[in-house]
Parts: sequence; C-alpha cells; structure tokens
Amino acid sequence: MRIYGDTRSGNCYKLQLLLSLLGKTCEWVNVDIMKGETRSPSFLEKTPNGKIPLLELDDGRVLSESNAIMHYIASNTPFIPSSPYQFAQLLQWQFFEQYSHEPYIAVARYINVYLGLPDDKKAEYASKQAGGYRALAVMEHQLTLTPFLLGDVISLADISLFAYTHVAHEGGFDLAPYPAIRNWIGLIREQNGFIPMEA
Repeated sequence: MRIYGDTRSGNCYKLQLLLSLLGKTCEWVNVDIMKGETRSPSFLEKTPNGKIPLLELDDGRVLSESNAIMHYIASNTPFIPSSPYQFAQLLQWQFFEQYSHEPYIAVARYINVYLGLPDDKKAEYASKQAGGYRALAVMEHQLTLTPFLLGDVISLADISLFAYTHVAHEGGFDLAPYPAIRNWIGLIREQNGFIPMEA
C-alpha cells in the first residue's frame, strides 16, 4: 500500500497516527498541494476528485476520503467497535468531524498556516471562529462524561477529531476554556505508538 499525502494536513496525519498506533507501516508519497500536484494529470487519473489523502493498494485500487481510508486500515482492530450502536456512534462523530468541525477549525488553520493569513482572507478566517467554537463545545460536553469520545477506550472517532483539534490554536482557537478536551489530547499523546504531526 502507499499513501499520497501532505504531512502538515490533519486529514493526512490521521492516517499516519493510526498506522503508528497499530504498529503498521505504509509507503508515503509526499504531495505538495500548494504547487498544484493534486491537479496534475497523473494524480487526477488516480482520483478525479484531486484530493489527498489517497490510499493506493498493491493491485491499483484506490480509496479517497481520510475517514474511509481509516476504516480500511483499521478493519478488524479494536479501533472499530463491534457493537452496532457504538459503530453508529463512531460514524456519528466522523460525520460531525467532516461537517461541523473541519469546515471551521481546519479551514481557519489552512488560511493561517498554508496561506499566511493574507488580507483578502481575514474576513473568511474570522467567519470560521464561531462555528469552530460550537464544535469544540460539543466535544467538551462529551469528554466531560467519558475520557474518549466513545467511552473508556480510544477509537477512530478520537483519531479523526484529534488531528485538527490538537492544532486548533493554529487556526486561532483557544483551548484554555476546554479542560476536558485538553485532558483528552493528553490521553491520546500517551498512547503507545503515538507520533506527533510533522511541522
């Protein structure tokens, strides 16, 4: 297997972290989105959507969308609960991450880290703050009840949401008012096999 990705991307980091927690390795192919490498004909031939991360299997089949790739990599591991209800909860958190969290926290971070917060993007950057804080409040509520999002053990839900939450400050979000989230970040960093996101 090989993964095409950008090490500064939270969506790509999810896969690196999951693989490390599982003790697995995978060939990594760096793709520079700022140089338009995801729009090259050779990359678009693999995935017309032109986005990373992308998983390519040995037989040439490909999978896109970070959370879908995570499910493939973590198949038959404890990171995916066997209970139908808990599995649905896992999906619930992953949909939340993509629709209520990532569009605010990750986009604000992208504008700041990748684009350097240019003047013509400052209004968009500011517009992401309220939605990001709403998402953090939802997570804080759950994490005051359970140490991890699904209960007492780490799952794909935690890895999905950790990726951009732990660098939320890079998008202008202050985690000081969220002690349960900060405790959860600490618990994930203590997991055997944890690796940090590359700068």
